[in-house]
Amino acid sequence: MLLNKEITEQLTEITAKDRVLLNEPLKAHTTFRVGGPADVFITVKSIKEATETVRLLLAHGLPYKVIGNGSNILAADSGYRGCIVCIGMDHINVSGTSVTAGAGAMLSKTAYLAYENSLSGMEFASGIPGSVGGAMVMNAGAYGGEMKDITSYVTLLDTESFGIVKLASGMMDFGYRTSIVRKRPYIVLEAEFELDRGDKADIKGRMDELSQKRREKQPLEYPSAGSTFKRPEGYFAGKLIEDAGLKGFSVGGAKVSEKHSGFVINTGDATAADIIAVIRTVREKVHECSGVMLEPEVVMIGDIEP
Repeated sequence: MLLNKEITEQLTEITAKDRVLLNEPLKAHTTFRVGGPADVFITVKSIKEATETVRLLLAHGLPYKVIGNGSNILAADSGYRGCIVCIGMDHINVSGTSVTAGAGAMLSKTAYLAYENSLSGMEFASGIPGSVGGAMVMNAGAYGGEMKDITSYVTLLDTESFGIVKLASGMMDFGYRTSIVRKRPYIVLEAEFELDRGDKADIKGRMDELSQKRREKQPLEYPSAGSTFKRPEGYFAGKLIEDAGLKGFSVGGAKVSEKHSGFVINTGDATAADIIAVIRTVREKVHECSGVMLEPEVVMIGDIEP
């Protein structure tokens, strides 16, 4: 990556010196806890910073990727030759039955604040380990709920016009683990959720119930990126993997969870290459056994192919 001193100084002027990191290991910023160094890792904390940072990178032809909490990302062992732009706007505001959150706000924190204000509808998201921005990109969901069910508006940066776009939920093209952000040059900046008044004890009860289910059924004690594969229509990925005899299958430090076969976990010293080897084997064996080709849900960053 062609990053000279002048560009580095411009980036620090846009953000702050301690938020422009060189050769920053991505394993420190992903829940899989794997990944080599990014040439530059920039955290932006306002719409202005996000806009000016991306404008500068594009003006110099520098490649970049946008991340939030890194909870759905597998970064290559060789890292990323370019800039990682981490969205750090984490404000959360409640007004009546509406909750507005910055793209960098954690879903769990947003859901908890909704509960504290006796607002119901976000309980399903209380245990999803991602940011609001990532949840908008992939229409995150769990236990029968999806972000599209509660989203009223999303504020985005158009990286072609550099205008700020506000789209109603119906314009977001939400689908299963996808949205318009995966098809257009948009970066999520903020989202607004419309919730319902509810009984605080009932809301907390539902959140606790779902939390207990997660602890019982998901390997939360290990680093992972959540569900590794998308759910194929008419099937469950975990069941297909288990039926293919791959429960507990491992390569190096990467392993198909014995608690939930839909999760590939890092048992402690996995590399991205280990994880990819497990993913490839799972896809091949499941296809042989069932004719179904599983599609990874995790987003790959760097020189890496599923």
